[in-house]
Amino acid sequence: MGSGFGQFCPVAVASEVFAGRWTPIILRELLAGAQQFNEIHRGLPLISRPLLARRLRELEAAGVLTMESLGRGRGHLYRLTEAGEEFRPVIEGLAAWGQRWATRVDRKNLDPGLLMWNLRRRVALERLPPRRVVVRFRFRGVALSYRGPRTFWLILERPQADLCVADPGFEVDLYVDAELGAMAKAWLGDVSLESVLRSREVELLGPSALARAFPSWWLLSPFAGVPRPAAGARAVRGSARPAGS
Repeated sequence: MGSGFGQFCPVAVASEVFAGRWTPIILRELLAGAQQFNEIHRGLPLISRPLLARRLRELEAAGVLTMESLGRGRGHLYRLTEAGEEFRPVIEGLAAWGQRWATRVDRKNLDPGLLMWNLRRRVALERLPPRRVVVRFRFRGVALSYRGPRTFWLILERPQADLCVADPGFEVDLYVDAELGAMAKAWLGDVSLESVLRSREVELLGPSALARAFPSWWLLSPFAGVPRPAAGARAVRGSARPAGS
């Protein structure tokens, strides 16, 4: 993980493991339950696959995770060790700080694919109708530099939700046309989903019963409830765009 800081201080030696480029975000995905390479990569769409593979090997060498072969060229299963699990409060603390103090919803930081991946992971399955519901999302207000998909299909069905970037062939039950920034703010808890529906920044088309139930299906970000700064306190603006190396 680089040449290190040349210090025996516990902060320095821990930072040599934790503070490498992309490493905290990889740990975020592992702590959120991702166990296979493609799952982890879905949460880090800007990282190259070779760099992700290298970071995972470095974390294994540091004793933070284990890699178990799935056999027959099917890749590996990645699991955090006891040492890796001890990063949970660190990641949660970083997330709470970012939620409270950092300016997060900026067009250059908005990735509709990442937002949809997070929505898919935070579905209140017990609140869904007993039958399968297919929801098509289409985003507007996406940065011109973004080259990924703008249309997604969420297949909401117990025991889990699935996300598709190509038409899965099922009849769509509910259409969502959303301004990306507004949907991200709602997901983060900065505004209510009901408010962006009233403002028509997010619009629903489909049966009224499904449209009424739609806001109740989402658990939102785990950090949506973090208290915000007192009035007059200044947020810290985000820094440079992530790079692939």
